[in-house]
Amino acid sequence: MSDYDAIVVGSGAGGGVAAAVLAQAGKSVLLLERGRALSFEQVGRDHLRNQRLAIYGHNAGPDIEGNPRTLDPASFPMPVGERQGEQRILRPHEPGYQNNAACVGSGTRVYAGQAWRFMPQDFRMASEYGVPAGSSLADWPISYADLLPYYERVEWEIGVCGDHRSMTHLPAYARPYPMPALPLPHKSNVHRRGLDALGWQGLRVPRLINSLPYNGRPACINCQHCVGYACPVDAKNGSHNTTIPRALQSGNCSLRTEVMVERLMCSAGGAVAGVQLITADGLRESISADVVVLSCGAVETARLLLNSATAQEPGGIGNGSDQVGRHLQGHYYPGAVGLFPEQLYDGVGPGCSLATCEFNHGNAGLIGGGMLTDEDIVTPITFWKRDYPPDVPRWGLAAKQFMRNNFRRINDIKGPVQEIPNPDARVQVNPAVRDRYGIPVAHLSGTSHPETVRTASFMRERAIEWLRASGAIKVWGRQPQQYLSGGQHQAGTCRMDEDPAHSVVDNFCRVHSQSNLFVADASPHVTNGGFNPVETIMALAWRTTEHIVANW
Repeated sequence: MSDYDAIVVGSGAGGGVAAAVLAQAGKSVLLLERGRALSFEQVGRDHLRNQRLAIYGHNAGPDIEGNPRTLDPASFPMPVGERQGEQRILRPHEPGYQNNAACVGSGTRVYAGQAWRFMPQDFRMASEYGVPAGSSLADWPISYADLLPYYERVEWEIGVCGDHRSMTHLPAYARPYPMPALPLPHKSNVHRRGLDALGWQGLRVPRLINSLPYNGRPACINCQHCVGYACPVDAKNGSHNTTIPRALQSGNCSLRTEVMVERLMCSAGGAVAGVQLITADGLRESISADVVVLSCGAVETARLLLNSATAQEPGGIGNGSDQVGRHLQGHYYPGAVGLFPEQLYDGVGPGCSLATCEFNHGNAGLIGGGMLTDEDIVTPITFWKRDYPPDVPRWGLAAKQFMRNNFRRINDIKGPVQEIPNPDARVQVNPAVRDRYGIPVAHLSGTSHPETVRTASFMRERAIEWLRASGAIKVWGRQPQQYLSGGQHQAGTCRMDEDPAHSVVDNFCRVHSQSNLFVADASPHVTNGGFNPVETIMALAWRTTEHIVANW
């Protein structure tokens, strides 16, 4: 007899949903998290060490030391002073690492909580556009209609605020959002004038944030530290304060933190039977379960499968067709920054309130497109480091005067684009470099597809248009370049399809070679949409886990 009905590895957006659905269905569940349960004070408000701007570290894990990855030198721009052509060993806060948070709740602890559904076209990209040379663009084996009831469940059971009537790029909503949209800050009213002048669609950004008291927790207080930080009043809805507490309150779920799953435990015949983990004290344990659900993020889920090779699957579990780790995607975030004659900053957070989906599809000569939105509030150091105008002195009195006189008059427009998957953008393992537990680390290689860069360049021009129409007197921003994308919203490394020759999991996210192994994060995403993917991650995890409950 197994120790548990199910083990869920990872407590982020998908893992939290999986644990709750299983536990509330009466299954005995063990939820494993390599990080800690962090208090608000432990996450902190350090402007130099956070998941948004990690100059010297970050605030939601993993630990800087002992968790390296390696990176092919051609995959990411080399920092000034580093030797070209050498494999890079990266710590989690360094560019190119493609970090996900590691704590109870994972990225939902510190995310912006933008709650977008993918569009119907996002599930059939190859049918809509054809397959560009050198890409692995494909249709999902499921549709928008398949996820629709689960999108609604996320919106109501996790908690989303917004205005469903403004979502004119989607089929009409059968149910509204459970909470109205957050108040518009001053800058969004300015940008609304720009959209009106251009004749572009404008909509309210849906957020996994309480705009009113909801589910026993208070409403947003409109503070200035949302994205990259924890909520001071617990009004931001993530797995740490919704699905995981429900799983624990059921009495059927146990949560263990600071444990690292080393490999999947398999029977002599190669069937998954549980996990082998290492505790913070360095002790090894084997724990059995009837079902295992991987929710580690697209990089770490692929790494775990590859590090779990057996005699029956010598290339890694699920990797019989050499698909585990391929098609790594994230989101390019093209955009531009504008200087306005008036003060835009009013201190009302989160800030990101107005968007357009005018260009997600239907752009002549392009494959897909993306969403654009006004940005959440950025700290002064984030602006100086990321968005400072290139023709202004960066040091000395002139720099101080520019910041003092202009920081409140500046805002940026940006958004994620629909990336075109590249089969050579991938996660492998590097036995020559090991983490603090002695486990081979993830090795990242490849780049984005050139069509992604073209689409990102197009969206940058649209951001410039919007800023100028809103009244910006000066506009600047970086031209997109080709690099490996996976730091923003990593996805795609355990592709979903019914054909095992071209995928890792089936249309219920079950690993083809195993009857009882499932994936509940963004790894199965065939494409990643032109939107923040967290609502799709949660919806897909809900669908997957209901399937598990119905069949075990």
